[in-house]
Amino acid sequence: MKTKQAALAYIPKVPHISGLIFALIASLFSMWFVAELPHWTGGHNFGLSSLTLAILLGIVLGNTVYPQSGSILNLGVGYTKGQVLRLAIMLYGFKLTFTQVENVGVDAILTDILTLSSTFLLACWLGIKVFKMDKETSILVGAGSSICGAAAVIATEPVLKAQSYKVTIAVATVVVFGTTAMLIYPMFYHMGWLHQWLNDSQYGIYEGSTIHEVAQVVVAGNAVSPAAAGTAVITKMIRVMMLAPFLLILSFFLVGKGENGEKITFGQKVRQVQVPWFAFIFIGVVALHTWVPFGAETVKNMVWLDNLLLTMAMFALGLTTHISAIKNAGIKPLILGIILFAWLILGGAGINVLINH
Repeated sequence: MKTKQAALAYIPKVPHISGLIFALIASLFSMWFVAELPHWTGGHNFGLSSLTLAILLGIVLGNTVYPQSGSILNLGVGYTKGQVLRLAIMLYGFKLTFTQVENVGVDAILTDILTLSSTFLLACWLGIKVFKMDKETSILVGAGSSICGAAAVIATEPVLKAQSYKVTIAVATVVVFGTTAMLIYPMFYHMGWLHQWLNDSQYGIYEGSTIHEVAQVVVAGNAVSPAAAGTAVITKMIRVMMLAPFLLILSFFLVGKGENGEKITFGQKVRQVQVPWFAFIFIGVVALHTWVPFGAETVKNMVWLDNLLLTMAMFALGLTTHISAIKNAGIKPLILGIILFAWLILGGAGINVLINH
């Protein structure tokens, strides 16, 4: 019965339609604008993605005209932040196959595991213990930095049930530092700083295991060489696959105490864990993409649909973000993002060199 109810929750109702159409129009505009931008700027897109543009557009509208019409659109916007987001995470599986994972080898997988776990644990320790930030913001910034940028942040939100402004803060940090990484990593390569330790393919693993967003990895990899780009993207997508077990483990540790405040056993914790099924369905879609002979055009269309759904979710998130709440969060999340960025560059390089030698 619960499974049936959960499945029915993904079917939009009439009150959702207006908000869904609003998010759809804004998302199509964002995707069109980002696609056309290079034609207007001599081939440059300045690291702008449809996800970034959508959340910025949402924040502008959410703090100006949206509150006046929110009563009409609220249910659809909430549906977009919830069910549409989960559908987008599921369809993310069309961007990867297990064959690609196998081709990059154990080194890339081990590098991803060490980089992800060290970055996330560092984020939690610094954010919660050192900077005394709230748990949700610390975890969201850590998830975005250690896994796959904005997509990881918004996928972690349903597990945390965090407020919109905390999600926006985390997205902002990974966008800023991910874009910076996209620009400086090729510079590192061409200056020859790591040539004595890493070849092109190994440098691709370094990029894929430490740069925030998939799109940023693509740009940074292509600025180096085709070999680096191919390896970097696959390594990055392995990090994306780790989102499912990450969310399950996170859900386990978020389980609190018993009703009367008493400590609960391991078995009780396991029974109370809210399994993020949407993340595991994503793994199932990766399996389908690997073993079912989908046509190239079908895969291309599913990837486009996934990008559209993710962009809609980011726009809805921006609509429900209040600038005053971001101001109240202060500078600490930014400082945390800077430290994690430095760790990904330096610590990530150390992990890559260690595993390769």
